[in-house]
Amino acid sequence: MGRAFRDLPEFLEFLEERGDLLRIRSEADPRLEIAEIARRSVRAGAPALLFERVRGSRWPVAINVLAHERRVAWGLGEESLDPAIERIRSLLRLRPPAGLVAALKDLGGTLEQIQWLRSLAPQRVSRGDFEEVTEARVDLGTLPVLTCWPRDGGPTVTFPLVFTRNPETGESHVGVYRLQVYGPDTLGFHVQVHRVGAENLRRHARRGEKMPVAVALGADPATLFAALSPVPEGLSKLAFAGFLRGQPVPVVRLPGTELEVPAACEIVLEGYVNPAERHVEGPFGDHTGFYSLPEEFPVLHVTAVHRREAPVYLTTVTGKPPTEDSVLGRVVGRLFLPVIQTLLPEVVDMDLPAEGLFINVGIIAIRKSYPFHARKVMHALWGLGQLMFLRYIVVVDADVNPRDHREVLYRVGLQADPREDLEIVSGPVDQLSVSNRRPNIGGKVGIDATRKLPEEGYGRPWPEEAVTDPGVTRRVEEWLQGEPALARVLGRRKA
Repeated sequence: MGRAFRDLPEFLEFLEERGDLLRIRSEADPRLEIAEIARRSVRAGAPALLFERVRGSRWPVAINVLAHERRVAWGLGEESLDPAIERIRSLLRLRPPAGLVAALKDLGGTLEQIQWLRSLAPQRVSRGDFEEVTEARVDLGTLPVLTCWPRDGGPTVTFPLVFTRNPETGESHVGVYRLQVYGPDTLGFHVQVHRVGAENLRRHARRGEKMPVAVALGADPATLFAALSPVPEGLSKLAFAGFLRGQPVPVVRLPGTELEVPAACEIVLEGYVNPAERHVEGPFGDHTGFYSLPEEFPVLHVTAVHRREAPVYLTTVTGKPPTEDSVLGRVVGRLFLPVIQTLLPEVVDMDLPAEGLFINVGIIAIRKSYPFHARKVMHALWGLGQLMFLRYIVVVDADVNPRDHREVLYRVGLQADPREDLEIVSGPVDQLSVSNRRPNIGGKVGIDATRKLPEEGYGRPWPEEAVTDPGVTRRVEEWLQGEPALARVLGRRKA
């Protein structure tokens, strides 16, 4: 492990030292202007941005903090994503959620290893950074909340860590759900029907209770990433953040609730949701590139605002890729490949392309062993967590790089017969999906672009692929050393 960042300001300081953060000293408007600047910056591959003067607010705005793969890797304490992927793979060898400590004992883990795993659980502390100031009066208008698109229903908190609790099991959950500002002390609680936060609200409703909610703004990068991640059931996201950091996440229990939030965050909103109360939320320019339609959602009543003396407001902007959330979606796909491989060992590699909005299209490379193997993988993925939302799954052979989309399209066009190799099903789809006629329900298609077996009804020999002779390839590479001009044209450097 490299460096574990204590909080957001420490990570911003690190990015500035690396030349990957720009301080913006000209005043910028949180209504539309900052969002437009942020979108242009992502497209240009620019550094993270810290707007020091924001119209109408005393607090600076940080944006695009995790909008590049290198910054995500740094936030996880690594120089690249590969070590983090291997650490997740090693975690999964312990077979959670049966119990990390028990699993490690079964595998003959040492006392030191067991103690290390225990040490990564969230650690309760007596006071949080966000408790430096408690506002005398709740007024969300003092926060520099962005309006991202011209027809948005209002300013929207776009990068909140929303903490809820299962009232029956006591299990805490954190997710990232947008919160539209309705007034000085109310927010739209945009928790989609398939999310854990929505299930927790349904459980409170059955008990006739209001649901306590806490919203943390501006945590350390590993905790931010963990909150976005599809961790296996039974593994706490804060414990997973501790695993990513190599250090436990300090947490504070909010008085009068059972909710615990990261101690080292910038701002915390306390409140509740009444399950019987709903209000129209939206429209909102979402990651689809379209406005989500106005729809009734629960209302979050904010009863207290706690903050650091001089907090940094962390936010993000959604829209048609490239955006920060499309970068994060693709990184999540890479880091959680070991999770999928634990359940489906035939999966060699996968890609969730940004152009497919990281939830609509999946390209899966498998080690094919038997007839209809590709279809087995499709259905398994449609039954696996948030991958149930994939509208299009393309399955290719193990020797195809799923991130090489030119090669993938070549295989689809050549090796997939539309009459024989499409698997069309119906099922749950993302609540923000556009094409489905009915909300939350729609069609999905799997495309089998693997080589076909005789048992799959392919009645003639599969043709042999024409490939270059390896010996000729080596001789041509040596020959090019004497022709540097041609080597340059062919994209090669002189040896």
